[in-house]
Formats: sequence, C-alpha cells, structure tokens
Amino acid sequence: MRIWGIFFNTTMFVDRLKIFVQAGDGGNGCVSFRREAYVPRGGPNGGNGGKGGSILLKASSDLYTLIDQKYHQHYIAPRGAHGEGKDKYGRAGKDIVVRVPVGTMVYDFESKTLIADLIQEGEKVIVAQGGRGGLGNAAFATSVNRAPKYAQPGEKGETRWLLLELKLLADIGIIGLPNAGKSTLISCVSAARPKIADYPFTTLNPNLGVASYGRDKSFVMADIPGLIEGAHEGKGLGFQFLRHIERTSILLHLVDLSDSITVSPVDTLEAVNRELGLYSPLLLEKPQVVAGTKIDAMTEEDHLKTLSRYCRKKRFKFFAISAVTGEGVKELVKHLGKEVEKGRSKNRIFG
Repeated sequence: MRIWGIFFNTTMFVDRLKIFVQAGDGGNGCVSFRREAYVPRGGPNGGNGGKGGSILLKASSDLYTLIDQKYHQHYIAPRGAHGEGKDKYGRAGKDIVVRVPVGTMVYDFESKTLIADLIQEGEKVIVAQGGRGGLGNAAFATSVNRAPKYAQPGEKGETRWLLLELKLLADIGIIGLPNAGKSTLISCVSAARPKIADYPFTTLNPNLGVASYGRDKSFVMADIPGLIEGAHEGKGLGFQFLRHIERTSILLHLVDLSDSITVSPVDTLEAVNRELGLYSPLLLEKPQVVAGTKIDAMTEEDHLKTLSRYCRKKRFKFFAISAVTGEGVKELVKHLGKEVEKGRSKNRIFG
C-alpha cells in the first residue's frame, strides 16, 4: 500500500479563526390584480417572494487547513427575488457552500455554543438560514376578502459570527519534548517530510503521516510541536496545537535517550504528562505507548533501563528505537497498528 504524508508550513496552516456569515433576505410578496379585457374587477394575482440564499459549511477531506477562510472571512448570500404579478414567484437566492477541512468544529462566536462537529466527508450544516419569501396578495384572498391589497415582506436572513476550530483526525498522536525525535520518526514511517534539525522547535506546525504496517493496513499519525513546562498556560509552541491530539485514540510518547540529555528521561516523561493533564484530564485516559528514541546516539544504558523499569511499573508499553538506523521502528509500528485495530473494532461494536 502506498504511504503518504502531509505537513504544514507556517504560511499555510491555520486551525482557528472567525468568519462572518450573512444569509440572504427573502423577497417581498407582490400586490397585483388581474387586468383582463371585460373583467373590470380581476382577482389578486400577486406572487410570493423567493427564499433568500443560505450559507452552509461542508466538510472536505481535500482540505487540511482553514487557510481559505483566513483570506475570505465574509460570506454574504444573495437575497430572494420579489414576487411579481400574474402569480409569478420570485427566484430563490443561491446558497453559498463553504468548504472546510474534515474535523472542523463550528461555534457561534458570541455564545460559544457548538453548532456542528464536521467529522465525516461531505457532511453539511446550515450556519445561516436564508429568509423566507413573503406571500403575495393572492395568498390572502378569502371568501370574505376577495381583493386583499396587501402582501407580506420577506424575512431577514440570519447573520452571525462563527468561530471555526480545526482538530485534525488521526489515530496516533505523537507527543514529547522539543527535539525528542518526533519529526524524524514520522518521516521514517511515512512519506511526510517535515523540517528536521538538531535544535528545539524545528516543528512549528502539526505534521500528518500515514504509516503502513501490513497489506492494505495503515493508520494516521499526528505530530505536534514539542511541549514544554507551562504549555497548558500557553507557553511554548505546543499549546496551540494540543487540540489536535484530543481526537486520537492512542498517544505515542517519545523520550530522548541520547547522551546529550541532561534530565532524567522519567522526569521528562512525567513533565509532559503533567502538562497534558493540566490541559485536559481526558488526555491522560488515552492509551499511551512510550518510545525511547535516539538509541543510536546512546553509549550508556542507564537511562534506557531506568525508563524501561518505570514504564513497566506504570504499565506503559515500551520500545527502544532509532529512527535513523530503523532499530525497533518496525516493531513499534506493528504494535501501534494492532492497537488501532482494537480501537476501531470497539467503535464498530459500541458506536
């Protein structure tokens, strides 16, 4: 099976913004009477006004960022045409369909109420309803009032500000301190090619990669920028992207074991998990797999043994890997694939 990947640079990736939507007003109903030869008192024949255009959001798997909405933040649908004589109805205003990435959450900006969570390809939601067209005077004719001289005005279309928030859909969320080897790993197991360098915060935006672990079997991995202490309060770069691992079923926690580290790997593991819990306690309820990375740059095994013992105690599945040499990577990917399959089977049974 072909593997592929996606990564976002700083000029392309947008995952949270505000847009304005204004649906079209309904057309007015018409006041009109038949004018025919030898019929001095023709009955009413005013047509109804057309419905105003609505604004809809549609989830598309072809999109991976809200960049389009960043440069086009106002959407105004056309109004419905007015009704005319001879029972002619006004034409409805054309709906506007705004395409957004799958995984986009739509909120009313003022009330912060969730309107929709678009997680299925092609899923649509009306975010601003077009106004109904007004009734023409023909609709008001009765046996008592056969010649009404009034019609109904069209209704106003809905107007609102929306907050769009994208949460990437992935099976595995890769977490860890800056420079823990997340980008190197995702480039090793998928076709994603994020920027990689030997200094912190190389990754400035999330990376997505699809890893193949068997015949026609694959899963999606999301790598977010590294977390630092205080991330839950907005420090560092990872905080603004933590929402992207909220949908994942498994967390892959990478811990640097190379000779360059100055802090115990257990301390770094606990520090990152502490930030996750402070951001959202639900993240700590997710299954977590720990991988000690950069063992190709490790000359002593003290850190490896310490981390391995800790993971056994905490019942975290542990792997020692090198994304550079490939050691341990195949076993890790195979295990992750099996865990993803278990999660998918459970969702099919109970979902």
